[in-house]
Amino acid sequence: VQLQASGGGLVQAGGSLRLSCAASGRPFANYVMAWFRQAPGEEREFVAAVAWSGGRTSYADSVKGRFAISRDKPNNKVYLQMNSLKPEDTAIYFCAATWSRVLLPASYDYWGQGTLVTVSS
Repeated sequence: VQLQASGGGLVQAGGSLRLSCAASGRPFANYVMAWFRQAPGEEREFVAAVAWSGGRTSYADSVKGRFAISRDKPNNKVYLQMNSLKPEDTAIYFCAATWSRVLLPASYDYWGQGTLVTVSS
């Protein structure tokens, strides 16, 4: 499985960005796809997840109502639409994938390279 994240950049507070993750290497039925982020000097943290087959989603409290995760099954892509961005959203964002029967698995087997999001105040 290969995951390729893109779409990061510099944006002012209150602005929007859409991250993309191109997935390849196998069918993704029964997979969970997720976004994580890691700010400078901080631990990596969960942002959002989507079940590839059924489309159920889950979000970290810090991004609920501002971010939306979605998947494009025909094109094997996962998106993270980020609105009302805040300086504290500044981080490297990673996409991840794993086979799972639950929406919030304990770990992920596959990781993409990160894409940097910088939100200026």
